[in-house]
Amino acid sequence: MTKNIQEVLTDCTLCYHSCGTVVTVEDGKAVEVKGLKSHPLNKGMLCPKGRAALDNTYDHDRLKHPLKRIKGAFERITWDQALTEIAEKLLKLKEEFGPTVLGVFSGSIGVENLEMAGLTHRFEAVFGSPNFFSVESICYRMRIRTRQITFGKYPTEELDSNLYVLWGHNPQESDFPLLLAMNKNLKDGAKLVVIDPKKISLADRADMYIRIRPGTDGALALAMIHVIVNEKLYDIDFINKYATGFDRLVPHIQKYTPEWAETITWVPAPDIRKLARLFAATKGASIYQGTCTQDQTANGTQNSRAFSVLQIITGNINNRGGWVINPGLPLGNVGMGVEEKPLGADQYPLFYEIRGKKSHFGVVTCVPESIPEIIKAFFVIGGNPVVSMSDSNAFREAFKRLELLVVHDLFMTETGQLAHYVLPACSHLEKWGLAYTYNVCHGLPYLMLRKKAIEPLYESWSEWKLLTELAKKLGIGDQFPWQSEEELVAFELEPTGITFEHLLKERPEGTFFKEKIYGMREGGFPTPSRKFEIYSDVLEEIGFDPLPSYLEPQRSPVSSPELLKKYPLILSTGNRNRYYTHGQFRRIKSLKGKNPEPKAELGPETAHTYGISDGDDIIVETNRGSVMMKALVTERVAEGVILVPHGWPKEANANLLTDTTCREPIMGYPEVKALLCAMRKA
Repeated sequence: MTKNIQEVLTDCTLCYHSCGTVVTVEDGKAVEVKGLKSHPLNKGMLCPKGRAALDNTYDHDRLKHPLKRIKGAFERITWDQALTEIAEKLLKLKEEFGPTVLGVFSGSIGVENLEMAGLTHRFEAVFGSPNFFSVESICYRMRIRTRQITFGKYPTEELDSNLYVLWGHNPQESDFPLLLAMNKNLKDGAKLVVIDPKKISLADRADMYIRIRPGTDGALALAMIHVIVNEKLYDIDFINKYATGFDRLVPHIQKYTPEWAETITWVPAPDIRKLARLFAATKGASIYQGTCTQDQTANGTQNSRAFSVLQIITGNINNRGGWVINPGLPLGNVGMGVEEKPLGADQYPLFYEIRGKKSHFGVVTCVPESIPEIIKAFFVIGGNPVVSMSDSNAFREAFKRLELLVVHDLFMTETGQLAHYVLPACSHLEKWGLAYTYNVCHGLPYLMLRKKAIEPLYESWSEWKLLTELAKKLGIGDQFPWQSEEELVAFELEPTGITFEHLLKERPEGTFFKEKIYGMREGGFPTPSRKFEIYSDVLEEIGFDPLPSYLEPQRSPVSSPELLKKYPLILSTGNRNRYYTHGQFRRIKSLKGKNPEPKAELGPETAHTYGISDGDDIIVETNRGSVMMKALVTERVAEGVILVPHGWPKEANANLLTDTTCREPIMGYPEVKALLCAMRKA
């Protein structure tokens, strides 16, 4: 009997990159996934997670049916029963307390999944609540907001550069497409600087390796600006034409000498001068921030401001290899906003609004303290905040106080275990969507259909089906007008002029939407001055330093000496691993075999001081809790520092160590990259 074999060109949605893939389907079952050679981002290559996509999709532990928690145990129910009961509970709470009782959360898999994030946002808004939360409120959005303050738009790093400054960023573990580009360009003469408390393997190939104390990145950046300003290494023509505030920067930066920074950062002053000179001398240089490395510190917003100023004063904006302000992507807006401000907007106004541009994200670190007084019902779509958000203990206890917790996911998660209803979700191979890639070399963005390669397994539903059917039960079904996922994607595409049929039949491999335009245009930037704003009136208006400044971590040897006796070591959580994305994929045998257990990394002198050998079980403890992990003793890690991976469950969950009340003051991000801890052998 002849098999029905198809090759489906689609994307991988297992992280934010959306690499191109080819899925082979035999008689309705996906049997192979490989990289799409014509895709400009991954060029036919896939990371280990992408290669294991089918193991994830066909895992026997996938949720198969809707579940309801009854007397502490989960029982199978029908979709109709689940939606009816959820709707009844929501309407009752809305009638008694108002619509703001509802909070919704879209996890990391929804950051680049337009349908997941957009539909979740729309659902919360049409219900009448402003309380939409995303993993972005502890991650990338601070960088976006800060660059919008400075540039009016959001410039991004290119994959190709003449000088890669990996600042707390490790592409070998977390940025596969950037690594591909770097491998090529380093061979062709590009330079590399690595700034990290750990000498990552890429540092062996670097022109400079800078070992830095966690949480002090802003001090190093300020000292670099000091050198560039005082040695007159800046691009004065660029600054005069396209920037404002440089005259105020010059006196402001005088106190931030390399000698001042050396005592704070552990970086020798001569190395700071050498680094500043190298950066200033290179046209086409880029700072590549870790995805959230600098954001999740006390100085997060000002770190990004300092990096922006470094790019501006060296003229590395809108040139090849620098930061480039890219053309926008006009898509049909699936999400909706409401007039009422979301949780955290009053406390952290710049996260919510800049010059009238509203972000409509709530600040997720404010959630635990707001349950149940403000939030009484909570939806989690494609996320696991009990593991992934800072201070797991606070989230766990808060979720126990909810009157309604609903989780929609592929697997039973730690958050799901606390839920009243757990609903089975589709994998990315089982639904339609729009894939886009915004960080390729010569064009932006790259659009592709995320095609449904196979029918949904078991009783799993996509976000479109779940939220559309639930909206009908709530009497707001008219606000979800799309009759199919395909119709929804066509709506998203409409403003681009590219049709669903075109991407399906004529360009199944995807297409560039616009070309990048390099070079500058005077007065062409959407800021009040029409220039790049080194001095920020926006920050000044809400009481923060309008020029980049430095704030020591709240819990550090400098700011909290009273804690040193009990917690003498510096803790940084969240180091990445190529085999997992946050808490995902840890059940996949092929990946778990490569990284079977969590390991806390520390230097040999630190280990010797505490009587610890490589491979020992150790306890790491903070004022919030403790974890148990294996010790990985290596000379690559700075002494006095412990690096702890995130995403592991149970007693190895790094967020048992973090504190949701320990926040960056401007945008409310949790401080998890520089805390104090103790360590002992288990």
